[in-house]
Amino acid sequence: MKRWLGKAETALGNHSDRLNAINIFPVADGDTGTNLYLTVRAAARALHNNGPGQINTGQTNTGQVSTGQAEAGPTDVGAVLASAGQAAMEQARGNSGTLFSVFLCAAAEPLVGHTRLTSTLLAAALNRAQIRAWSALSDPVPGTMLSVMEAAARAAAAVDSGQNGDDSNHALGLALDAAVEGALAAVIRTEGQLEALQAAHVVDAGGVGMLLILDCLRSAVLGQELQSELLDGLHGYDVQDPHIHNDMPDDDGVEVMCTISLSPLNAATLRQRLDEIGESVIMSQVGAGSDTDGNYRWRVHVHVPDPDPAVRLIRSLGDPSHITVSELALPRDPEADPVNSNGYER
Repeated sequence: MKRWLGKAETALGNHSDRLNAINIFPVADGDTGTNLYLTVRAAARALHNNGPGQINTGQTNTGQVSTGQAEAGPTDVGAVLASAGQAAMEQARGNSGTLFSVFLCAAAEPLVGHTRLTSTLLAAALNRAQIRAWSALSDPVPGTMLSVMEAAARAAAAVDSGQNGDDSNHALGLALDAAVEGALAAVIRTEGQLEALQAAHVVDAGGVGMLLILDCLRSAVLGQELQSELLDGLHGYDVQDPHIHNDMPDDDGVEVMCTISLSPLNAATLRQRLDEIGESVIMSQVGAGSDTDGNYRWRVHVHVPDPDPAVRLIRSLGDPSHITVSELALPRDPEADPVNSNGYER
């Protein structure tokens, strides 16, 4: 799992410019590659920075991920991925990074208590992950990385169902091959599923990023090289192609993100009211348990014309941490988070 996320960090770093170049949906802000890279980097570093036998156990009151000593014995695959997923969720960037964080956290759940990956567990993890990602968005749209996640899960499940419970590495390899092939086919289909992509003659940037991540998983588990030919012929992905998003009109408004502890009722209320004032609303639970007051931690993402109403709404329901506001029309600095004129982090 560490090798997977490390490979994904490197691959997305190498491909971030091309992913940014074709990023025109849901907004043409040219940052999908950067957002995915930074989010996967947070997950990879959360595992890399821990010593042998250690896993992340949660957040300190300063917002930094803390570590605790795991029990001696074989490593729990689900616990490792849950640790990485929580770190990714807390530091997720943009729509694509937030959805990948949801994917990672959900994929960890069926793997808890297991010390190795099998075809059946892979199918269960991918299925749980794609369902959770679809449900995190208030208005999910086919033709995005959601469709790629779903196709990968369905392909892995189809192969696993024909293995009659075979838990060998060979069966796992077949399921991984199928997942990547299914993801590739879904990426190619995205161009015809969204009007904006069809008009620009490109595939979905987030979908390509998810394809890269899945091929990194296949590579890490099977000990094989990445399949560079996967990307051959994807529309808009040739190196000589221009940055297509540069020709799109600027998107007004901002992206607001935060983490907040809410009761289930208040979480439902926040989602409903954010839907009324904004777009691209994503809300997903961070971690599995609640605090002593019955509140759960949530990661919140929304695009709004102006940040102040959204921030006031969020603060009326709880005490958010690390509210960030990014202008959709401007490129994001991957290393710096200056404070904007409203006093929020950027």
